[in-house]
Amino acid sequence: MNFRPLAWAAALALALAACAATPTAPAKPADGVLVGANGMTLYTFDKDTAGSGKSVCNGPCATNWPPLAAAAGASASGDWTVITRDDGSRQWAYKGRPLYFWAKDQKPGDRTGDGFNKVWQLARP
Repeated sequence: MNFRPLAWAAALALALAACAATPTAPAKPADGVLVGANGMTLYTFDKDTAGSGKSVCNGPCATNWPPLAAAAGASASGDWTVITRDDGSRQWAYKGRPLYFWAKDQKPGDRTGDGFNKVWQLARP
């Protein structure tokens, strides 16, 4: 009996399982900043306390600065964590800092929110 094809099949199954188990980061670096899957720039808010697991940008603030939403099944990995917002929704945080989009950015690459009111900063990897 030749076990070689069976060994290859087992190795392939393990490799595929490892890939499936590796979570995909909710954002990626581009030109020195983090961007969402849509290519839009992400920001941090100086009034958020890093590592607190909370966002202080709620209500009208979150309308202008939409959070980087985390799906119900999303789980933390490496520098990425998931926080629960005041309204019960979930948001991604990078190195303990909740991440946001800026409603006035119109296209990927826009960075018009950087320095806004001296409390919004580009999210950097």
